[in-house]
Amino acid sequence: MPHRFLIIAILLATFALSAILLWRQDASTTSSPLTMTPAGGDFTLNSKDGPVSLRDFKGKVVLLYFGYTFCPDICPSSLALVSAALHRLPPEDQKQIQPLFVSVDPERDSLDHLQQYSRYFHESFIGLTGSPDVIKSVADSYGAAYRKVAEKSSTAYTVDHSANLYLIDTQGKLSGQLAHGTPPEEISSALSKLLHPQTKE
Repeated sequence: MPHRFLIIAILLATFALSAILLWRQDASTTSSPLTMTPAGGDFTLNSKDGPVSLRDFKGKVVLLYFGYTFCPDICPSSLALVSAALHRLPPEDQKQIQPLFVSVDPERDSLDHLQQYSRYFHESFIGLTGSPDVIKSVADSYGAAYRKVAEKSSTAYTVDHSANLYLIDTQGKLSGQLAHGTPPEEISSALSKLLHPQTKE
């Protein structure tokens, strides 16, 4: 009996590893591989209130995240961590930070819904999306990967996606990335360093 459980455990581990490797291979057909060094750069996407460009926020620190509102777990937890990090900062610092949530699911994420969803986490969030080609171009620039996973119908699907937070400095240049699950205190510390680069720890 113990040997049977061991064999089952090995088979399950092998299956999980194969699935991960297959996702990494397939994701490269939708967006740039995560192993590539992202270049960042300016972009223009749509919000409920009209077109928004990264250059609109020159002088502010931008926190960029790619996801979608129907995401069952990764996006809500990531945005909740960002919200907690922002609330750790003084109000005057919060005003100098612009969080952007870019939806990679424009088929379902209307601009109205995207804004409502984004601002549930923090009032300063701006929800953005665009055509599939434009979204892919922006995601490629930042090294973000995503792919649609079909389910029972054309509207019942999930989107596998990378979950990094992208830090953009006051000059609009990509400064760094924070991995999914980074604690709020580390996020707020990284943001503070970009806002006050002259401050010594």
